[in-house]
Amino acid sequence: MAERGTAPSGGENLLFLTDEQLRKGIEAMFFAYRGFTADPDRILESHSYGRAHHRAIHFINRAPGTTVNNLLAILGVTKQSLNRVLRTLIEDGLVESRVGARDKRERHLYLTEAGQALERELSEAQRSRMRAAYRAAGPAAVAGFRQVLEAMMDAEQRRQFNAMSEGGS
Repeated sequence: MAERGTAPSGGENLLFLTDEQLRKGIEAMFFAYRGFTADPDRILESHSYGRAHHRAIHFINRAPGTTVNNLLAILGVTKQSLNRVLRTLIEDGLVESRVGARDKRERHLYLTEAGQALERELSEAQRSRMRAAYRAAGPAAVAGFRQVLEAMMDAEQRRQFNAMSEGGS
């Protein structure tokens, strides 16, 4: 164990990050997010959609039959905002809304074939970028990156993330 204030072998003591190091991390997140969303943004723009449409399509694909209320909880948006997005996706034939079998008030959401095709196009662009970054960084960095991302989530976000991770990758 390194003494207080000294760097452990193999790198800096991460318990004592400077404001400059934190600023660089924040800026790296901003630029990485821009890169991560650039390709999907171009695809979405050609359909006159935005990132809210992408998030809805992604999570409906991850959990076919998810309810509107579940999607609201995952996305953390207002009902009005989500309804606007869903209305467009349904009208454009990308999402199908079905009445619940047990509770007629529930609406279950599914991607249509066209929705699945768009989701594949969007996610492949991001998988390609992430795959290349993961390969360049190596397994230890990938594991550390995931730890950092999970540590940035609040408890409810982490619970939702873990629930989705347990449901399959």
